[in-house]
This record gives sequence, C-alpha cells and structure tokens, in this order.
Amino acid sequence: MHNNEKIIRDLYAAGEGQALDTAKFVSMFSDEGFMLDMASGTKFRGKAIGESIAGLASAFPDVHRELLSIYVAENVVVVEIAIRGTHKGDLILPTGTLPPTGKTIDVPGCDVYHLEGGKIASFHCYYVPSLMQQQLGEKNMRLS
Repeated sequence: MHNNEKIIRDLYAAGEGQALDTAKFVSMFSDEGFMLDMASGTKFRGKAIGESIAGLASAFPDVHRELLSIYVAENVVVVEIAIRGTHKGDLILPTGTLPPTGKTIDVPGCDVYHLEGGKIASFHCYYVPSLMQQQLGEKNMRLS
C-alpha cells in the first residue's frame, strides 16, 4: 500500500522556490499523468508540468505552498493550500510579461490528486487568479 499523503507532501517539497526540483516533481506523475489548471482549462503533461512549476518559481523565487489541510480517501488526496511569495521575477502571462512588482501574494487554492500505483494520474489545481491580480495591483492582466 502506498502512502499517498507522503507522496503528495514530497511533491510539494519538490515544488518549493529555493528547493525547486522540477525533474523530481515531474517524475512523481505516471506516464499518462497530467496537471490541469482549472482556472484556464490548460492541461500539462510531462516536461510541461515542470515548466509550469518553474515559471511560478521564477516569478516568485520564495514561493511557498502552505498546506492548510490534507484529506485522503484511498487513491484521492485533496489539499487546501495558500500560495505565498514575493513577485521578484518576470511573470509570463498569456497577455505578455509582468515585470517584478515586489508585492507579495497569498492566494487560496485547492488541489485534487488521483494516484495509481504510487504515481499521480491527475492533479486538478483550483485557485483564484483574480485575487493574485488584485494583490499584484494589476487591473488589466489575464492570468489564465
């Protein structure tokens, strides 16, 4: 029996700003595994999963995902999180690049994982992009 909570905690550790390890992050997904950004509807697979995580860490080098609550039901893990960090790098957006503002973010979210055989089969990421937009002081930016 796999410890699904530990797998997910290890995943978050690999995605932290200073300790970012995109190869490890991506290796925790099954061959068919994916990450779905629910706000934009964008599905990431393979290397693109790591690029997405690295992009956030590049814009917010001190990015930290505070794990507020973790719920495990067999092969499903649900995590309530707060994404926190300081905007110190370029944030690449569909509408262009937002240069560093020096402002901090504290964005609530919820991640839902389905695991099979000790690997992540799906990761649905729910967060509030409009709140990040407000916190960065940008009225005309589209995050997703």
